[in-house]
Amino acid sequence: MTDDLNQAMQDGRAAKLAGRPVSANPHRAGSQESADWLAGYVLDEDEQNVDRPEGNEG
Repeated sequence: MTDDLNQAMQDGRAAKLAGRPVSANPHRAGSQESADWLAGYVLDEDEQNVDRPEGNEG
């Protein structure tokens, strides 16, 4: 799986594995590199934005 990651994603994944906080992202906010770093950082986490009805919805 890591073969498919660009360098920024690999760096984000390595930061998470090293126990560094998400605020350790070294890239400029809003840049593609920053987004890629974050994608690598959260790669192994479950998706949190999942649409499903709650209670009486839907």
